[in-house]
Amino acid sequence: MSFLELARKRFSTRKYLDKPVEEEKIQQVLEAARVAPSAHNYQPYSFVVVRDEELREKIAETYEYGWLKKAPVILVALGDHSRSWRRSDGKDHCDIDTAIAIDHLTLQAAELGLGTCWVCMFNTMQCHKILELPDYMEAVALIPLGYSAREGDADRHEEKRRPLPELARWR
Repeated sequence: MSFLELARKRFSTRKYLDKPVEEEKIQQVLEAARVAPSAHNYQPYSFVVVRDEELREKIAETYEYGWLKKAPVILVALGDHSRSWRRSDGKDHCDIDTAIAIDHLTLQAAELGLGTCWVCMFNTMQCHKILELPDYMEAVALIPLGYSAREGDADRHEEKRRPLPELARWR
């Protein structure tokens, strides 16, 4: 499968099968995040792999919609502000680098037949407390991981994405 086919295949899964995710596949997904580029190669991200049912329930409670509780795995993407690169104007690249790593892992998951969804609208402070994170660490996103209970429409991009001439300007 080409990269564009893979990118078109990936969609936000909000309904998961009651089927565990194999350890090997979780490792492959995390490896894809590990090799992601980051500013100055500082790699200011890490992941908490939440498979324990009780902890998954607590993490899922930081999000207002119940479907998250059905995912067999929740990856909590963490940004480490103590090791992120800052531009000369002070801009912290922690979120950018973490997003690149998340994108890598979601695409790897899609290639392996797994579904994911970026969840950014959650109570980060509550999640921070549950995971007992130090002050310099931030819970950036929750990434449910599992076998999707539905198929995505790879052709949806023709109707739901801006046309290329609207997206890019040539000078």
